[in-house]
Amino acid sequence: MIPRYYVVAEATHEIQNPTSREKLLLLGERLGLEPGSRVLDIASGRGGPAILLAEAFGCSVRGIEIAPEFRAVALARAAEAGVAELVSFELGDGAGAAFEPESYDAALCLGASFIFGDLAETVDALAPAVRPGGHVAVGEPYWRRLPLPEDYVDRRDPWTSLEGTVVIFETSGLHVVSLIASSEDDWDRYETLHWQAVERWLASNADDPDASDIRARHEKHKRTYLRHGRDHLGWAIFVGWKRP
Repeated sequence: MIPRYYVVAEATHEIQNPTSREKLLLLGERLGLEPGSRVLDIASGRGGPAILLAEAFGCSVRGIEIAPEFRAVALARAAEAGVAELVSFELGDGAGAAFEPESYDAALCLGASFIFGDLAETVDALAPAVRPGGHVAVGEPYWRRLPLPEDYVDRRDPWTSLEGTVVIFETSGLHVVSLIASSEDDWDRYETLHWQAVERWLASNADDPDASDIRARHEKHKRTYLRHGRDHLGWAIFVGWKRP
């Protein structure tokens, strides 16, 4: 299960990654989605990308999400958007999902490669689900500039350069054919929605047994982002093509 902090911090996020509606629509275009396309969305969260792609392209999306709080929101949002017949959200661990080989036109894992272990393992896990000519898209952090400051508390996170990230992705044999990178505005929206949601939750839940832990996580993430993260940490959607 995910830490409760993220359930609180992402309670108002439409998109739970540092990207935008426009860039997700661009992703749909790069994937060649259309009515009849089948998409697998691992760690589908509150349903943002799945619902947007279904609305825009008429594709069907199978989402898998481990957090019941996020899945419940995704189901409600899909019904409200009128795409409940196109999208499904299963409760479960995406890393253990079963699927027929070569049964999807695209497989997504946006910001959750850790559930498979790392980026290479994520691509290896998703590639068999995609038909020849289809795509695997993974949203992944990378270091925008190196070396990192000695006092950067997240400097030991397992990321590498933009070029290095593409090299890791391509160890699976899929060629990276598209890159959709986040801007500072994308990051600021994503991070500051955390700040707003947590502060409002703490103001109303000061006696909650998790309040002190959530406050500590919130302050650490906020300081780290302002001090170093905004300058050094990037995020992009890497799209790999499964050659026919």
